[in-house]
Amino acid sequence: MSSITVRNIPDDIFETVKTLAKTERRSVNNEIVILIETGLRSHLDGDKPVITPPISRETQLSLWKEMSGKWEDDRTTGEIISDIYGHRTMGREVSL
Repeated sequence: MSSITVRNIPDDIFETVKTLAKTERRSVNNEIVILIETGLRSHLDGDKPVITPPISRETQLSLWKEMSGKWEDDRTTGEIISDIYGHRTMGREVSL
């Protein structure tokens, strides 16, 4: 098998690959090979839609947890909720 070195991978892309690899219980190398295979298949099929298997529930949850964050706030939960509601707008006018 051949080997390649890929340089200058953006940090966010590499973190996504690592998260996918971890949740699918693969090495980062194997995850990259799968992503390359999937991308090539899609590219070579042209107009044919490529149906990839959906990601597992565990993978989706892990990705959501990775994307979500926490923050420090001195306000109480009630104060935060009131602030959110207070900054909402009614939205745009709609005629039905």
